[in-house]
Amino acid sequence: MRYAPGVRRFALPAFLAAIPLAVLAPPLSALSLLLGGFVLWFFRDPERTPSAPGVVSPADGRVSVVREEGEQVRIGVFMNVTDVHVNRAPFDGRVDRVTHRPGAHRPAFSKESERNERVDVDVSTPEGPAELSLIAGAFARRIHPYVEEGETLSRGCRIGHIDFGSRADVLLPPCYDSEDVTVEVGDGLRAGESVVARRDE
Repeated sequence: MRYAPGVRRFALPAFLAAIPLAVLAPPLSALSLLLGGFVLWFFRDPERTPSAPGVVSPADGRVSVVREEGEQVRIGVFMNVTDVHVNRAPFDGRVDRVTHRPGAHRPAFSKESERNERVDVDVSTPEGPAELSLIAGAFARRIHPYVEEGETLSRGCRIGHIDFGSRADVLLPPCYDSEDVTVEVGDGLRAGESVVARRDE
């Protein structure tokens, strides 16, 4: 099993603590082992393949936002604690800019999360400009983008992860409208696999 970067920082202390606790307090040792196992499970990074042509989801989770913003459509995906937290590129493109924006840590499914800490990735795609946003949640404290300005993205490739609870948004290129969106609020998605928008040529 592949894991997201940083897993050792959280899992290793839990596993190491279990050794002395096995002598001093066996129930706490078991709890420590369970905590380490949970961290490994949380940082899992399975392989994914797009299921069909179109824009794929940037995250595992449920659709929390579908709305028009000027000439573009935004789709937001809320990642619950049980979801894979590695994010993926919804389309092919080139990274124009990666911007970290400090902010609050409100629940990622709430309207107040618009002011949360985030990393915005501006992308030039064959269909026009787009944007990806990795948004921290109430418990998330670190966003880890994997991409830098000038890099080329392939649809479904890994672009980053967020520690412990979050949301990922995609602002579609202007050529997409609401009728091209194939999901609605509440739908369950898989990052890099589920199609969220498709244009009929």
